[in-house]
Amino acid sequence: MKARVKWIEGVAMLGESGSGHGIVMDGPPDLGGRNLGVRPMEMLLIGMGGCTQFDVLMILRKARQAVTDCVVELEAERSATDPKIFTKIHAHFIVTGHNLDPKRVEQAIGLSAEKYCSASIMLGAMAAITHDFEILAA
Repeated sequence: MKARVKWIEGVAMLGESGSGHGIVMDGPPDLGGRNLGVRPMEMLLIGMGGCTQFDVLMILRKARQAVTDCVVELEAERSATDPKIFTKIHAHFIVTGHNLDPKRVEQAIGLSAEKYCSASIMLGAMAAITHDFEILAA
């Protein structure tokens, strides 16, 4: 896996993935940014959310669960001093579908957190990560 980050101006950067996709990152105005994009630490949190959601959806698909929507709401706390690492992360899954089995949803989230989600497992080495979920009928 490769990536490239090119400085644009101020503290704005263009991140380019090895798969050919780009994202603008920037800082807040009080640190020289123009608020043109997400913060780099936000990217880490978003990446974890995408990684775990991907796993959960794949596991539920294999379990023949009729998922019609899935949202992961993430909330993180960071240490007050440098390096301002994540200390706590909570992922709340909102899974919508037809006749979803709560045990299957819980199992999928657990498998992602403990076995499959590289991002969660990596961040979990530094931060306490918790999960919960709710199921909505489609």
